[in-house]
Amino acid sequence: MLVNLIKSNSPPLSGVTIVTIGLFGVYNGKQILGKYDEGLTMSKRAFYIGIMSGTSLDGIDVALVDVQSKRVQLIDALEYPIPQQLRSTLLSIASNQATTIEQIGDADHQLAALYATAVNQLLARTALTSKDIQAIGCHGQTVFHRPNHAHPFTCQLGDANLLAIKTGIKTVADFRRKDMALGGQGAPLVPAFHHFLFGQHDATTVIANIGGIANISVLTPEQTLGYDTGPGNMLMDAWCLAHQGKHYDANAQWAKTGQIIQPLLSKLKHDRYFSLAAPKSTGREYFHLDWLRPLLSPYDDPADVQRTLCELTAQTLAEAVDRHQFGQSPVLYLCGGGAHNPLLVERIQAALPNWHMTTTSQHGVDSDFMEAMAFAWLAQRRLHNLPSNLPSVTGACRFASLGVIYTAD
Repeated sequence: MLVNLIKSNSPPLSGVTIVTIGLFGVYNGKQILGKYDEGLTMSKRAFYIGIMSGTSLDGIDVALVDVQSKRVQLIDALEYPIPQQLRSTLLSIASNQATTIEQIGDADHQLAALYATAVNQLLARTALTSKDIQAIGCHGQTVFHRPNHAHPFTCQLGDANLLAIKTGIKTVADFRRKDMALGGQGAPLVPAFHHFLFGQHDATTVIANIGGIANISVLTPEQTLGYDTGPGNMLMDAWCLAHQGKHYDANAQWAKTGQIIQPLLSKLKHDRYFSLAAPKSTGREYFHLDWLRPLLSPYDDPADVQRTLCELTAQTLAEAVDRHQFGQSPVLYLCGGGAHNPLLVERIQAALPNWHMTTTSQHGVDSDFMEAMAFAWLAQRRLHNLPSNLPSVTGACRFASLGVIYTAD
């Protein structure tokens, strides 16, 4: 196993299950980020909270994490629902539909208040208080991401000032924009955390996070890479909502009734994004139903389209993964909501017969809270002024400590 369950020497908190994960990332015998960590020693428990609400908008993931210099412990976590009205507003903003500055401001405030409620609920069930928490790391809700424009920008909602005040906890947010200012994509940022957890090995190890957008972290003996491969659950969820009135296709039950439309799949895969070289990142502003609809004629069976969208995610992810095969026993770890889609998992495995495929949960890292844990870790690095991006992933010109600190005083 690349990630081991380790019994903690610290006494557990009342009613809390502690899972310790780790193996510090090693790059050719040296720690890529670790060379900046010299002198950082932490023997006492240091609690951080990570918050993530992804492009799927299926809920807010909140993770309480004990972050040490060479390991992390997931103490507790919860998923907090997003009210339907706020979800609809966020989807409208992210789809670049007609919205007002007032609507954006309202959503920014409402989301931060919701984040705070989720954090306070998590603390209440762990017997910890705000004074026990070093910081919150909050990614925010991405509503637009345009890194390759003449004037690159990215926008995440969720007012970090309000979050800090309502929780009484120092908050780190705005993680993407400094990396973009350094010429990077600003995303994905989680590969640095994957490197910390899994390190490098003799054969290729890939961690695939399948949220609204699918992205991979590639850990080879030579380097760590990472990028967005294309749509994950996003198109499937949007199509399911439009035709079934459901936010997602549970267990792919609907998709299983359809057939792959090969001509449509070929047209979708010819999109220029899939042939772009890394570093690259994308989001809802690119892959949405208005991107899909012009390509649908004459294919009008909704179940067949759903099945084809599942195959699109599986094939584009698998093809990206297979480009990086090295060694005799490459390993693919799945995490994110897509890891629960049995048809999607089956199709990815069928496309990668030479890869051993499993989930991060089976190796001690909860696949549903990987990203929330990552932002707790990123907050810890910001407070210690340690680098948290990987230029080999984002394309930034140098390492940097990402995020802006918002105090609660």
